[in-house]
Amino acid sequence: MIMAVMARELWTDERLDDLNKKVDNGFARVDQSIAEVKAETGERFDRLETRMETQFGELNQRFDRMQLALIVSAAGIIASLIGLITTQI
Repeated sequence: MIMAVMARELWTDERLDDLNKKVDNGFARVDQSIAEVKAETGERFDRLETRMETQFGELNQRFDRMQLALIVSAAGIIASLIGLITTQI
């Protein structure tokens, strides 16, 4: 009877060791997958940041050109009004 208990304990310990290895291997695969996803996500955010910087730069140039056009137009209107006023005096 003692032999049966000892055999059962050995079998259980071996099975637990196998299970422990499987769990460790599973977590190692999960850790590797998470690291890969983090790296890919980081690369995507870097590309997105580059695109956004480019597009915001282009948008700033558009606003600068629009502002210049408005200033030139306002100056032209003011000059026309001054010319109109001075010709009527």
